[in-house]
Amino acid sequence: MLLSNDESASGICQMYRLGKAAGWWVALATLPVLAAVSTWIGGSAPHPAKDYEDCAEEARINSVSGTDYSQSMTHCGERFAGRRKAGGGYSYFDFMQNRNFDIAGPNPTDDERKRIDHSYMEFLGAQRRDMLLSNLAKAQANQEQAGLDRVHQSGGPPLAPAPKIPLPVKRPPIERARTCEDGSLSCSWAKLSAAVRSAFASTIAKR
Repeated sequence: MLLSNDESASGICQMYRLGKAAGWWVALATLPVLAAVSTWIGGSAPHPAKDYEDCAEEARINSVSGTDYSQSMTHCGERFAGRRKAGGGYSYFDFMQNRNFDIAGPNPTDDERKRIDHSYMEFLGAQRRDMLLSNLAKAQANQEQAGLDRVHQSGGPPLAPAPKIPLPVKRPPIERARTCEDGSLSCSWAKLSAAVRSAFASTIAKR
């Protein structure tokens, strides 16, 4: 049976509408599959690192070589100046002062940077004072040493010798009178002289 031109055109339109509707259903049905494939290929969606430690962990996972890892770590250091503290919060190390500063976030705020800069100015002032005192002490020591050298070169007055303590005079030993026991002439004469002196002394005493 032959169809008229109007019937043929109507049938073509119906087939086009059915095909278009079928295409939408197929597209909708394949979306979950495509999402699953995308997740399987690319892994979980990347999230921006919130601090240096997050950035370092991502660099460790995603780096394909040592050079790539080093470059990623350098980038992490440029993005985040602070480091996590064990008890919470962050710490910023200022190598110019060789000390740490507590900060609230992974990077210092404007007020925190002003506080760090102010501390650095005080640090420079203390260093300047210490250097000045050290230079003054060295200059004084050099001046004193130069004075001593001039005295030695000019041959100044000789040093007075230390006074000597005199030793005690040694007294001659006392000779004790020996007892005359022999009958020699000298011994007899000594006895006689002693008797005369004794008698003369007693006579004077009686008068």
